[in-house]
Amino acid sequence: MRTLRLTVLLGEDDTWRRRPLSTEVVHRAHRAGLAGASVFKGVEGFGASSVVHTARLLSLSEELPVAVIVVDAEERVRAFLPELTELLAGRGLATVEVVEVVGR
Repeated sequence: MRTLRLTVLLGEDDTWRRRPLSTEVVHRAHRAGLAGASVFKGVEGFGASSVVHTARLLSLSEELPVAVIVVDAEERVRAFLPELTELLAGRGLATVEVVEVVGR
């Protein structure tokens, strides 16, 4: 069985109907029956705007990077991609990579 890792890169202030976009991605992945999803908050990064956002104490920057990671069978991840693409609608970036799962 081929396994994929779906990584969705967002900003923490990205929203979907006044709800954090990362939360919406997780809940939709759950409803889609994917094996699991985790959200990781970054401490520094930049995206399409080229503005560096950081959590350093002296910085007033907001909009820290957030990554939602999903690992599941290829067919399940690929079946979820159309819904994810619609949800992102020009916000964020999603990547898909083949991975080797060790343990379980």
